[in-house]
Amino acid sequence: MYKNLRVVPHMVFGRGSFNQLDDILRAYRTDEGSHVVYLIDAIHEHRPLIHRVPIHKNDLIILVNVDTEPKTSYVDELVQRVNEYSNRPPDAIIGLGGGSTLDLAKAVALMLTNPGSAADYQGWDLVKNPGITHIGIPTLAGTGAEISRTTVLTGPTRKLGINSDFTPFDQIIMDAELVEGVPTDQWFYTGMDCYIHNAEALAGSFINTFAQAYAEKSLDLCRDVYLGDDPEADDKLMVASYFGGMSIAYSQVGVAHALSYGLSFLLGTRHGVGNCIVFDQLDDYYGPYVEEFRRMMDKHNIQLPRGVTKDVDEAGMEKMIDVALGLEPLWQNALGPDWKSIMTREKVRALYERM
Repeated sequence: MYKNLRVVPHMVFGRGSFNQLDDILRAYRTDEGSHVVYLIDAIHEHRPLIHRVPIHKNDLIILVNVDTEPKTSYVDELVQRVNEYSNRPPDAIIGLGGGSTLDLAKAVALMLTNPGSAADYQGWDLVKNPGITHIGIPTLAGTGAEISRTTVLTGPTRKLGINSDFTPFDQIIMDAELVEGVPTDQWFYTGMDCYIHNAEALAGSFINTFAQAYAEKSLDLCRDVYLGDDPEADDKLMVASYFGGMSIAYSQVGVAHALSYGLSFLLGTRHGVGNCIVFDQLDDYYGPYVEEFRRMMDKHNIQLPRGVTKDVDEAGMEKMIDVALGLEPLWQNALGPDWKSIMTREKVRALYERM
């Protein structure tokens, strides 16, 4: 059966489009006594952007800490805080920040209308009720969180997103002015998440004409950004991120993401950094793309963390392997239906030991 794909229904793209946020929110506000909730990356607390947020008298701003990968327990804390703020639900949840902040906004919006803990919904199509209206405004480009049907969450036993048709944003605003001035390392690692999405999709067994078209164009844009000197690099990276997210929505990621999830679960490695650490070891699976990725690293003087697994004990290694191998759709895409006979625990261990 073919996937009935749900995408973000409303999108604004363009420099300065953030200035339209108040007008856009007018369509979602219900009355003068209602409120919206802003989840804003705490890095913006003392930056000019926060003073441009159109706050109304009842609105709630929560500065979220994304120094580590988002956890299901943190989602639960945020949901409790939103519920305690008012006896009525918010008209909308707005996520303003990088991929982690956007994922938190999506998860909080869902958990305001679904019972239990966010950890109960880690998996595919477990969410039963539509969430509160949620709006995503990226201030980093590359993760595809603004368009994807998943969140990236670390739970008590695994790292796995809330994947559902209710997860995608109802509205996104893509303003390249908001990504200017990002530190080079962060700009690189976040953008490589997009590049690696595309490589895994194109090399995977789930690829189809729809996903291929988006992935190929996204790759071309990534090359313009990371191998060229394009004056419109920020705009192109935003579009590459969107297209990369669209590609994997109708295909899947693969080996790099599966192994990266293990690193993140045990060591707290940030998603983009983890993808790069892993991808650098995957010549056997994505050879030409890995070679190109290294040229991009050289151009921007990126030094990958090395030896990140050298102090991992046996129990930790086994847990990383469990987390990675638990992501069956990723392995099926990468290696086909017989992936279990190809990617053994010993092979996963050997790859981790090289990191």
